[in-house]
This record gives sequence, C-alpha cells and structure tokens, in this order.
Amino acid sequence: MNVQQLRKQIEAGAFDAELSPLYAMDGSAASLSRAKERCARLADGFLRRFGNAEGAALVSGPGRTEIAGNHTDHQHGHVLCGSVDMDMLSCAAPNGSRLVRILSEGYPESSISLDELDAKAEETGTSAALVRGVAAGLAKLGYALSGFDACVHSTVLSGSGLSSSAAYEVLIGTVFNHFSCADRLDAVALAKIGQYAENVYFGKPCGLMDQMASSVGSAVAIDFSDPAQPVVERVDFDFSGCGHALCIIDTASSHDDLTEEYAAIPQEMGAVAAYFQKHVLREVPEAAFREAIPALRRTLGDRAVLRAMHFYADDRRAVQEAEALRGGDFPRFLSLVGASGLSSELLLQNIWCASHPERQAVTFSLALGRELLRGKGAIRVHGGGFAGTIQAFVPDREVARFKAGMEAALGEGNCHILHIRPAGGCVVCG
Repeated sequence: MNVQQLRKQIEAGAFDAELSPLYAMDGSAASLSRAKERCARLADGFLRRFGNAEGAALVSGPGRTEIAGNHTDHQHGHVLCGSVDMDMLSCAAPNGSRLVRILSEGYPESSISLDELDAKAEETGTSAALVRGVAAGLAKLGYALSGFDACVHSTVLSGSGLSSSAAYEVLIGTVFNHFSCADRLDAVALAKIGQYAENVYFGKPCGLMDQMASSVGSAVAIDFSDPAQPVVERVDFDFSGCGHALCIIDTASSHDDLTEEYAAIPQEMGAVAAYFQKHVLREVPEAAFREAIPALRRTLGDRAVLRAMHFYADDRRAVQEAEALRGGDFPRFLSLVGASGLSSELLLQNIWCASHPERQAVTFSLALGRELLRGKGAIRVHGGGFAGTIQAFVPDREVARFKAGMEAALGEGNCHILHIRPAGGCVVCG
C-alpha cells in the first residue's frame, strides 16, 4: 500500500490490534489514540518530504531496560533485560535508488549511499555511522541492499539509559530486513549487526545486551557464554500484575566525555581475566579468582578486583532473578534487584567518576529514591551508569508520591512509568 492508504487505515482502526500491545499497555483508549496520532503525524511528514510512495510500512525499534546483570555481558555473562514501550518509530518506503534518506524529527536529513559502506572517521558518534554500519553488516552477509526513505520519531530520550543507539540500530536493521532481505534475518542476527555498527562505525565499545533486548523484545534472559550463539530465553512474567510500576528516572546528567569511564570497566575486568591467561571473566573460575585476590590487588589495584567481584555476584543474580520471575516470587526478585544496585555502587563503582567528582546526579538520585521508597520496592543504577538514568520498582500505591518527589528535585517529566512490551524490533503494519 502507499503512504496515504496506510494513513487512512491507521485512522480507521485497521491496525488497532497491532498498535495496542506496543503503545497502549495500560489498556486505555487515550494511549491508543495518542499512538494513532503519532503514526498519522509520521505519515504526514513522509508525504510532505518524500511523497506518496508505494510499499510503505511502519517500523519500530524499542528502547530497552536492563533488569539484571550490570556490565556482565561484555564478560560473556548472564543478563536479564527487556524491551519497553518507548521506541523509535518510522514511516518508511523503498525509493528504488542506492540512497538511504532519513529525516528524524528535530535533526537535519541524512543521506547515505549504499555504494559507500566503508567506515568514515568524520561520522564517528553520529546516526549516519549507525546507518552505514548496519548496511555494511548486512552486505557482509551477502544481502543485496536497496535504498529507502524514512521519517523517524523517537520517544527514547537520548542519554536516557534506554539505549537510543540500539533502538536506532534495530530500527534501521528491521527496515532493511523488510525491504531488502524478505524478513529473513531473525532478532539475534539483527542485534549482532547493530552491535557491529556501534563498535566499528559509531566508535562505542559496547556489549550485545542493548541490541539484543531491543531486537528480541519482551523480558528475556540471555547467556553470553558464546557471544556468537547466545542462549536467549523468554521469561514469562506478567509485570502488570506484580503490584509495582517500573520507573525509569532521568537524573538530568550527561554522558558526554564519559567514554573512557565506560571503557575502563571492561578493560579492568579483562585485565583480571588476562592474569589467568583468559580473555573474559566468565572463563575464570570464581574460586581461582578468590584465591588470587592478594596478588591481583598488588598487580592491578583494588578497583579492578572490586569490579571482578561485582561480575561474579551480578552474573549469579541475573540467573536468580529470572528464576524468581519464572517462579512467581516477586519479593525475591525485588530483593535481588536491590542487591544488584548496591553491588554496582560499591563494587562496580559506576554511579560517579573520579574525573568529575562534582557530578554525582546518579548518586543523589539513588539516595533520594531510597528515601521516597521507605524500604519498599527496589532501586538501582540503570545501564552503563556514571550518568543518565536509574531504575526503580515502585509499589503501585506509592507511584504518585514517588514520582512527585523525584520530579521536584530533578525536574518535571523526569520520572517515566514504563512497561515491558511483548515485541522487539518489528514491522508494526504495512
């Protein structure tokens, strides 16, 4: 169908069944109406810029939330994560050329030639690098790519800890997969391509968790023992019935100039592994690590040892949290979430950085959140840390007070109530 036909069907409610599980998880007609209005605005934007193209589709790449396993993925450990109902949504259509043209709301239009897929130094850290990197990753697999036009709108806040870069990579990969690959690539393959784009083209040394959570969807437990073939298992748990809301709180702090802080974590964990002539900590038995702690402290310093201690403990907790959810033991799950948060603060040490001791927004926000929770629920740093967001599971009856207290200190609109959505990167309709 063309873009005008797609828009009319959205307005008529033809895709309500597809939109509701992604954007109206609270069950309200108002949420569904807002989702339809958003889709219509995207279609209108496409019509204004690119015209009434044939073969149009709405495609989504969701943000992600890390539920358990803070900085365990790059050491081939376990994580528990999920996709959320904040996403990057695109109205896209093939254009019959060798160009990918993307107009993202609030940004200048970008144009990428599919005949120029080598990494460009001047694009490091840009969305253009991610598009080029995803295309290059697909081309390496032997797919003949064709160009497309897209208008994109994001509700995944940049620097929010919901991984806007992974959402974008999954979105672009899903569009290519639909238009050029006949939807043959599965979610795991698309996640790996996204990671390749981010590592090689964008210039960020990340693990695979962000892309996997965004691509696979729902709540998933992932074992990265073999990153080439990660074990991905859906965790069946109804978060909407647990009596707690998932809150992601923007601490109003920036990730700028923190790349070295992030890189130091895998570097230091890797240095501990290298002491045992291994590449990652998952390959080192914990008993051997514990026995060698005195020598490791002398050789590598205390922080590397503490970060390794965090890995072993949080790697176990990721498995235990998934088991608690599968067994319906939500109090046990909350206890483990809280323990993970303390481990990140005390051992992993990714809530503030020594290079900017005056910047402790994450530390402050965690302290305030604990005061507001009054011993209930659970709270922890979210994602990479140092800046960005924290995560809290807040009893339903306390949500209004918690939200008001956090926003009084951090700013209105900085506490987001999210849902774990059932689908990852997907063609919503078209």
